[in-house]
Amino acid sequence: MKKVYLDNAATSFPKAPGVAQSISDFLLYNGANINRGTYDSSYSAAAVVYETRELLCALFKFNKPENVVFTRNVTESLNLAMKGLLKANDHVLVSALEHNAVLRPLSALAKKGVSYTIIPCDSEGGLEAEQIKDCIRPATKAVIMTHASNVSGTILPLQEVGAACKENGLVFIVDAAQTAGFLDLDFTALSADILAFTGHKSLLGPQGIGGLLLTDEMAERLDTFIEGGTGSASEEAAQPLFMPDKFESGTPNIPGIFGLNAALKYLEQTGIAGIRAEELYLTELFLSGISELPQVKIIGEKGSAKRTPLVSLDFRGHDNAEIAHRLAGDYGIMTRCGLHCAPWAHKTLGTFPQGTVRFSFSHFNTTEEIGYAVASVKKCLRG
Repeated sequence: MKKVYLDNAATSFPKAPGVAQSISDFLLYNGANINRGTYDSSYSAAAVVYETRELLCALFKFNKPENVVFTRNVTESLNLAMKGLLKANDHVLVSALEHNAVLRPLSALAKKGVSYTIIPCDSEGGLEAEQIKDCIRPATKAVIMTHASNVSGTILPLQEVGAACKENGLVFIVDAAQTAGFLDLDFTALSADILAFTGHKSLLGPQGIGGLLLTDEMAERLDTFIEGGTGSASEEAAQPLFMPDKFESGTPNIPGIFGLNAALKYLEQTGIAGIRAEELYLTELFLSGISELPQVKIIGEKGSAKRTPLVSLDFRGHDNAEIAHRLAGDYGIMTRCGLHCAPWAHKTLGTFPQGTVRFSFSHFNTTEEIGYAVASVKKCLRG
């Protein structure tokens, strides 16, 4: 049986060339911790970690490597940002497409007096930035927004949202989980104050490494999320307040950073624009092949112009889970079925509670694989 991986919005596979080798080389030939040893392997590991911060600065057009903070993933990054910033009686705005990485921390913060308003999106996931001004209250502190839906792939107009935040003195927190490595992101052009990313999706790195970028103001304003050893100011009982140590307690995921380093170099050498063009070509190919089927409802934008390289389908008259199971079991096609940790998005898009079957593509996929996936869906629908 063929094996076709079409679940790249969950995590990319295969990873970028060089990722596995970089992790292996670190574990086999270095293995040292950073900021805690006065020997060559510790220094060389620290140099790669710092270089990775610089590579992320280049990717996001950001100019403060020390304000690049490593975390385990975008969920931890968003928790750090929200729980470090928001206090009782604060109010925030979020889109109707947010992932549980935003919704669940907000639910927890609501018990401590933080309130939130959901900015409506249309049935395709579109959002008008002008709506923000109608939702602002005197206590509104921030806007937290995904750059693109992990359900429909719809890209939100974050540059306009950021401009509205700047005009109204609101902190703008960007969730770039689905767009970092796919879109060209400019921290300053987005008017972002905090940008959260994960390394294992379109950045093509390993699981377990993510981070966030912070302006100097946010680095000062945010409370610490975890306190502990940093290898610096060890004589003090209090957490260091300088960056990035303020937010990087404990031993970091150095193998993950080495893997991310290799992935970022691959993206830099290959070029995100070329990768994006290939992935959108494959997306359009899939959309054109599937759009003729009356049993299939395409969620979100019908074309590829305003979406990331993922397509969610709702199979009318069929159990979506059964279709996904058959695609995997009978045809070796790996997708993701369900609510994708984004129930509000599904309610907005009209696919709650049944969810969808999500196909998400990589430039490592081939046109033959897309054709095979379309043909396999047709076979499933024929019974």
